[in-house]
Amino acid sequence: MLFNSYPFLILVIITFLIYYCPLFKNQQVMVLIAASVVFYGYGQPYYLILLIFSATINAIASYLVRYSRTQSRRKASAIAGVVLNLAILLFFKYNHLLDGIVSPSHDFFYFMVTLPLPIGISFYTFQGISLVVDTYNPNDTYDIKIEKRFSLHFKNTFFFKVFFPQLIAGPIVKAHQFFPQICRKYFKDINVSLVFKSLVVGYFLKSVIADNLKDQTYWIAYPYFEFQSSVILVTMLFGFSMQIFADFAGYSLIAIGVAALFGYNLPENFNFPYISASVTEFWRRWHISLSSWLKEYLYFSLGGNRKGNLRTYLNLIIVMFLGGLWHGAALNYGIWGLWHGAGLMTERVLTRRTNLEKGETRIPLLAIRMFLVFVFVSLGWLLFKLTSMRYALDYLLAIFKNISVPHNYALLLKIAIYSCPVVLYHIIYLIKIGKIELYNAVVRHDHVIYSIMIVLIIVNGGIPGEFIYFQF
Repeated sequence: MLFNSYPFLILVIITFLIYYCPLFKNQQVMVLIAASVVFYGYGQPYYLILLIFSATINAIASYLVRYSRTQSRRKASAIAGVVLNLAILLFFKYNHLLDGIVSPSHDFFYFMVTLPLPIGISFYTFQGISLVVDTYNPNDTYDIKIEKRFSLHFKNTFFFKVFFPQLIAGPIVKAHQFFPQICRKYFKDINVSLVFKSLVVGYFLKSVIADNLKDQTYWIAYPYFEFQSSVILVTMLFGFSMQIFADFAGYSLIAIGVAALFGYNLPENFNFPYISASVTEFWRRWHISLSSWLKEYLYFSLGGNRKGNLRTYLNLIIVMFLGGLWHGAALNYGIWGLWHGAGLMTERVLTRRTNLEKGETRIPLLAIRMFLVFVFVSLGWLLFKLTSMRYALDYLLAIFKNISVPHNYALLLKIAIYSCPVVLYHIIYLIKIGKIELYNAVVRHDHVIYSIMIVLIIVNGGIPGEFIYFQF
């Protein structure tokens, strides 16, 4: 069920009315669970069984971690929970690698390896792992409440896993962020401003920007790019950078807005990533819930930066490579992860020998660094858009070869028009952090900006398409 569809709008309205109805004041969690089951089952009802199975594993593992009497049993339960989560993810996400090995004559096994990818499995699996690990390793800032009655704990765990605003494509919510929020919610406590702004900006980014840009960046695909001019090729790559940001940031903002409608706070997932002056900063601003998850549960577990420089570089490469494969079992995703891992490693080497990260504030140098990081990130997006490393290399070669090919000016104009709001979105943020007086004028007239966005959502939304991160 797409966020930008009428069935979703109807589901949210009906759920909202029931959720805050006094008759259901003590059943709010069950109301949201029912809505989440409808939301997920609308597209893949048979995978509800897998979702329930995954929630059961995490409920049992976390319960045993908390209430086992010996440390050895607690540790064994935690390890078993993490391993089973990863086993489910590996099988269903990478089962197609066995296609061609398993014979069609083996009916059951052939059926299993040819199953389509369950939507959202990468996201809800990582959330399940966070529940087990957070329960095993409580700290001073959080200690997850695990209900003594297993039935209540299972309900909370299932709710945590299926909460529909973030079920399909995040943000990835950690257990210690979500469990403390499970309580009765009141209509009067709704953060109306957060809901309104998140939904308007989110739908604007998705419907007006991403859904229109997808029709222009379509020509990046092989073999169409071979017949485009160098200027068009560069412009389309720029446009896809704008599109993937608008698409995923739009989804995250809609998820945050809908969750806030029901009294739940989801973590920020994007923080103006294209103003980053380093690759490290980019990963603090892009898909924040994934990068923080990888850092907290994988990078630190490998030793982080505590075991010398060489080990730190290796850890960065491993984490980013696995982060790339998290997006899919294809070589291009692994290479994309290595691309960013190499960028982080190179940057770390340079910072040890230069003043790259020591408070450089000169605007021209910052602008150059922002530009270089944007180019680096955009080149990496080729591995997302094109399914083959060979096609990505051919695309780069075509940029240098097709200089004399005539330009498609209509395509140039459309990409420029639909990319402009994303550029302005980041510029306004730069004005804000630069404490430039112009920002106050923008804030005073933000009602005009939101009105324009609402009108454009209504009259100029593109043909609705699936969110890019649904495939992950």
